[in-house]
Amino acid sequence: MPSRIHPIAIHPIARTAHLPVLAESQGAIVNRNQRVGFGVVAATALVALTGTAVYAAIPTDTTALREAVTADAIMDHLAELQEIADANGGTRASGTDGYDQSIDYIEAALLAAGYEVTRQDFLFNSFRELSEPVFERVSPDPEAYVPGVDFYTASYSGSGDVTAPLQAVDLVLPPGPTASTSTSGCEPEDFTGFIAGNIALVQRGTCDFSVKAANAFDAGAVGVIIFNEGQEGRQETLNPTLGDAFSDPIPVVGTSFEIGNELASLLATGTVTIHLVTDTLIELDVPTTNLIAETPTGRDDRVVMAGAHLDSVPEGPGIEDNGTGSATLLETALQIAELGIEPRNTIRFAWWGAEEAGLVGSQYYVDSLTKRAAKNIELYLNFDMIGSPNFARFVYDGDGSAFGIKGPSGSDDIEALFEDFFASQGLVSEPTAFDGRSDYDAFITAGIPAGGLFTGAEDVKTPEQVEWYGGLSTFEGEPVSYDPCYHQACDSMDPIADGADADLYEALNEAYGGALLYEGVITNVNTQVLEEMADAVAHAILTYAMSTSSVNGTAKASPMAMERAGDRLGSHFRR
Repeated sequence: MPSRIHPIAIHPIARTAHLPVLAESQGAIVNRNQRVGFGVVAATALVALTGTAVYAAIPTDTTALREAVTADAIMDHLAELQEIADANGGTRASGTDGYDQSIDYIEAALLAAGYEVTRQDFLFNSFRELSEPVFERVSPDPEAYVPGVDFYTASYSGSGDVTAPLQAVDLVLPPGPTASTSTSGCEPEDFTGFIAGNIALVQRGTCDFSVKAANAFDAGAVGVIIFNEGQEGRQETLNPTLGDAFSDPIPVVGTSFEIGNELASLLATGTVTIHLVTDTLIELDVPTTNLIAETPTGRDDRVVMAGAHLDSVPEGPGIEDNGTGSATLLETALQIAELGIEPRNTIRFAWWGAEEAGLVGSQYYVDSLTKRAAKNIELYLNFDMIGSPNFARFVYDGDGSAFGIKGPSGSDDIEALFEDFFASQGLVSEPTAFDGRSDYDAFITAGIPAGGLFTGAEDVKTPEQVEWYGGLSTFEGEPVSYDPCYHQACDSMDPIADGADADLYEALNEAYGGALLYEGVITNVNTQVLEEMADAVAHAILTYAMSTSSVNGTAKASPMAMERAGDRLGSHFRR
């Protein structure tokens, strides 16, 4: 996640400050005498009798479920996912045995708990990098850039070995004051005057990376370098995804603002010659799977969906991205069954495949729905990366007040529920752009209200956020992202052993009082925020499982979502 998104730093408690989560003393009915599975004597519905509206949603006592869903249990699931990755070449990417065994693990647990479980098979195009890429400045002042540090091959890049002059395309330097000031490469007209046979230098911003690369190819470029835009938080080395629909046979790489800006400066004084080599394999029509589980009780015409992508990138086991979202959903489902909760509305959990290929699984699912089935989905909750080691607490901006892009009617209610919950716990949260970069995209395009949580990816943490959340904004003079192992092999249960900076991770663990530890080993997951996010996940799912009357979906997508209809934006396309 997704990705994945470009937050603004504001204090969040703007709706209702420090509201209490409704407790039994306020009139809620709850039976905790025994923990039972589905089909056994169930707990009394956890619905409040009070008429006081504590939240935008109908108040529900979620205490028992929140207490039952623990970070310790979620970490145990993550340890199982790590073992699966270890046994399968270090990855759980869709189309691999590691992904299939991850599906098996979750399915077995859900079936044992009494869920109605189905698999939805589909095809996608997989991507692999076959050998180490090359990015060199041949002239002036020859320099070889380091793969995985100075640049990354874009996922779904074509193969190629080219040496050619570099040509800048509609750059905004110095960068504008806000993210996506640059539209470099977004329109074919940006390439007016481009010389066929050159390598295009384009800047991050506004449109999908795939659009920039495709426009460059159409203009005759033999390679593409995409560099970060340059604002605070948008300076680090890009690791872009073009999506499984991209098929142009040219090398595409992502690099940092510093390197891109240096190349642009050199172009201002003369010719710059670049050598690019990528060696990739795109396999067509690879089978993979979505996993769907429903509660055996609840109204079929009022379905509350909650989803997370289960696949990792090929480079690593994906423990934070998105083992955290997947494992939290699993534990929430298991504890709903263990507590014997009978929801008024059907709860449908989804573990999506091929998200890292461009949201393929979730889009396939929504495309497969009949009009009636789509109408029956009251809302969709998305949880993608919710345990970042250097976290922030982000809530998708459903009402569009922070970023100007809102979801379908009812998305504002979901945002308010999360904001009010965090406020009730005395926790800061912030909005993050709700613009279709994770698995909710297909849902909002179909007019289904959506929302969810995110704790940060490759963007840099600000000093102000350190005041709110702890952690580090810099280390040894260098900026620190929310997840320093994002999309790398070290996104694991032992990042230091898998290539992470040992000193940085030890400093992060110390800054959070040992919150990165699991069984004495520093992981890429912060259990402090994982516990907080798990509480919010359980609270939202159970609240809406008991009543969705406040959401009021209109079956109309937002105008901005409809403009994107048919596009698979992906969590990292416009990162």
